[in-house]
Amino acid sequence: MAGQPLSCRASPGGYGYGGDLGGLREREFPRLRGITYLDHAGATLFPDSLLKAFTEDLRNNVYGNPHSQNISSKLTYDTIEHVRYRILQHFGTTSEDYTVIFTSGCTAALKLVAEAFPWMPEGSKQPSSRFCYLTDSHTSVVGMRGITASMNVLSVPVKPKELLSEKNWLPAEEQNCTTPHLFSYPAQSNFSGTKYPLSWIQDIKSGKLCPIKMPGKWFVLLDAASYVSCSPLDLGVHQADFIPISFYKIFGFPTGLGALLVNNRIAPLLRKTYFGGGTAAAYLAGADFYFPKKSMAERFEDGTVSFLDIIALKHGFDVLEKLTGGMEKIKQHTFALAHYTYNVLSTLKYANGAPVVRIYSDTDFSNPDVQGPIINFNVLDENGEVIGFSQVEKMASLHNIHVRTGCFCNTGACQMHLGISDEDIQRNLQAGHVCGDDIDIIDGRPTGSVRISFGYMSSFEDAQTFLKFIVATRFSNSDTEIPFQSSVTKLTTEPVPDDGTYFKNADKLSPRTHISDRELGNNSSVTVKTVGWQPAESESESIRATISETAVPTCRGDGNPITVTNIFLYPIKSCSAFEVTEWPVGNQGLLYDRNWMVVNQNGVCLTQKQEPRLCLVNPSIDLKQKIMVIQAEGMDTISVSLEENTGKEAVICESKVCSHRVKTYDCGEKTAGWFSMFLGRPCRLIRQCPDKKNSMQHKNTKGPTCATSISLSLVNEAQYLLINVASILQLKEHISARLEEPLEMEELIRRFRANIVISAPESFEEEEWAEISIGALRFQTNFGVYLMNQPLCSSFPDTLSVGSQVLPVLKENTEIQRPTSSEEKCSG
Repeated sequence: MAGQPLSCRASPGGYGYGGDLGGLREREFPRLRGITYLDHAGATLFPDSLLKAFTEDLRNNVYGNPHSQNISSKLTYDTIEHVRYRILQHFGTTSEDYTVIFTSGCTAALKLVAEAFPWMPEGSKQPSSRFCYLTDSHTSVVGMRGITASMNVLSVPVKPKELLSEKNWLPAEEQNCTTPHLFSYPAQSNFSGTKYPLSWIQDIKSGKLCPIKMPGKWFVLLDAASYVSCSPLDLGVHQADFIPISFYKIFGFPTGLGALLVNNRIAPLLRKTYFGGGTAAAYLAGADFYFPKKSMAERFEDGTVSFLDIIALKHGFDVLEKLTGGMEKIKQHTFALAHYTYNVLSTLKYANGAPVVRIYSDTDFSNPDVQGPIINFNVLDENGEVIGFSQVEKMASLHNIHVRTGCFCNTGACQMHLGISDEDIQRNLQAGHVCGDDIDIIDGRPTGSVRISFGYMSSFEDAQTFLKFIVATRFSNSDTEIPFQSSVTKLTTEPVPDDGTYFKNADKLSPRTHISDRELGNNSSVTVKTVGWQPAESESESIRATISETAVPTCRGDGNPITVTNIFLYPIKSCSAFEVTEWPVGNQGLLYDRNWMVVNQNGVCLTQKQEPRLCLVNPSIDLKQKIMVIQAEGMDTISVSLEENTGKEAVICESKVCSHRVKTYDCGEKTAGWFSMFLGRPCRLIRQCPDKKNSMQHKNTKGPTCATSISLSLVNEAQYLLINVASILQLKEHISARLEEPLEMEELIRRFRANIVISAPESFEEEEWAEISIGALRFQTNFGVYLMNQPLCSSFPDTLSVGSQVLPVLKENTEIQRPTSSEEKCSG
């Protein structure tokens, strides 16, 4: 099967909704053209018809504050009550059994439970309460223990294996104790997609199963935020006491709106101290008197609810049902995609038989009742070493594939699957790693992983695009054998016991490398020839990032000259380069380099990742006329003055470049109209303010410039980016075998968007440089490619010229140390 295209004639079983999914995508999600969105567990996407129906509703109706009594307010109140009914209907229950309390999201709902639950503190006459939670829980669940601790209530983490391995029965005499305990667990792990048994709800409430041996009455909080995004939940059968949800996980819109569904049987037990607007039946401002409203929802919804967002939910339910036919069909569709992707992914092997990925799963993806549409994994090299998730994410972004990386706000599951100890977490923090950063490997071990997840509008093409990406970046295409065009393993359609027996094998709760014996055509594995991750800079970058900067520098002993061959500046960030033979140097780098940038209507910087057409914009600087000339094919030429606008008429705004905040001002309507017309979207050109420079504390410096403040323009990393022609030539030789058409050296050099191009005798020798001098200019190097100005030591003009000799100062050693910084590394 070598050389066959990555295509499939038969889609996975359960896929689609019996109609034209491609047409649905084109009508409802035209913004997804060219994009492979695989982070639905983070946030799914809203369809166009939802917004159209919602905005049409707002145009045709007047909705007032629901706490008033006028006609428009009454309309709002009645509509909100209808939405409550619709929510309960969606979850198979009624207002007789459950109350819907609107919150700002699932996190706020969890916080509400922690504050209102009738805890019995330590030191009271009867046994004290316990808050137990599954370690495979979201941060927002674990964070509840901060509130319980303040109430003198102990929290007890419970590992999944402990609850699955044996049934702890609570003796009848201990069930008579009335001390309330709360156990929280996710219906679906947001880390791995594992679906935990819903039968636990009744088993725990009845005393048939106990998280810990403790006399008292157990209540159950079912974290359903991840589960209900793609699966039906019937509260008529599985009657948890508390169910927090976030609606954007289901509909994509609105965000910032969630709900807590509360079982009416526990409602009278809940306690509340704070009271906000709309919650009081009566109160006195001058005395300690307050009487709450009778309605459970009104008592707990402090202030005016987000009523327009709540009204949008009605349209969300209508559109979702119309497009898909309901949650059961969404469940089958999304699982079919995950099942197919898992089967192919788990069979990918190197020529030496080593797996390409390590999948972190508790199941074998054979049944949608126990596995959701989430695949969590790390990419491995042919030696079994993990390739950092940050590298994978950056490469995926270059292919316009949107994934999620890290620990996904679920440290417990991350520790369980990746084998990270409590001590490791603390050591990683000391090494500079915090949640959400891009430090992916410490001491050779991963700090997180990669997660892909499917949504109701995900397509088979999305799955294939992702798999093609893995193949293209790990293997030589000519040697790849992929079983994409065969039928996939038959799905298990019969229901499985909902008592946890599916998970009984303890091995299923350990990290899984791959599942063998898949029925993927005639092949059960893929034989490939590895050529390394593309591009080849990733591993060397990791090494460069940890080279000790404390070595005593020594001069380069080789007599072969190193010269500057090209100088480029980029007046407008992410636009085309302006090549010069000599250019003045300012306090931020090359004069006017990245002084301007294009932003969208929200003031967010646009780069070529979002707008590839930016590379077709050609800015040039005319120092004599003091203007920047902007050109693009099919557009009239325009110019922008180089004189800095510091007048009162300048519109000052704050922007963000990578992790740095900068002050900028708008360049006017004429340039905004030019860029908006060329890019086909509303955007504006802004310039960095002259009096508010983007300064950062330059780290790992030596000598008299140590810890000085370095002034940056609108760059991401440093004042200059340097590349070596010899290094680029070696990269070209490395990647040429996999390219359909060879890249010319000039084109490859331009793709790096460097400021200074040098010609050195040896490839990658720049990695060993501590400093360089070019004429009268001195620069300090970071990672061998990022340069910062050193104070000038002569009266020569501050000018950089092509042909100038480069004199490097070497590091004395290249001792590898643990990273000391968690700064973002962004491309620009």
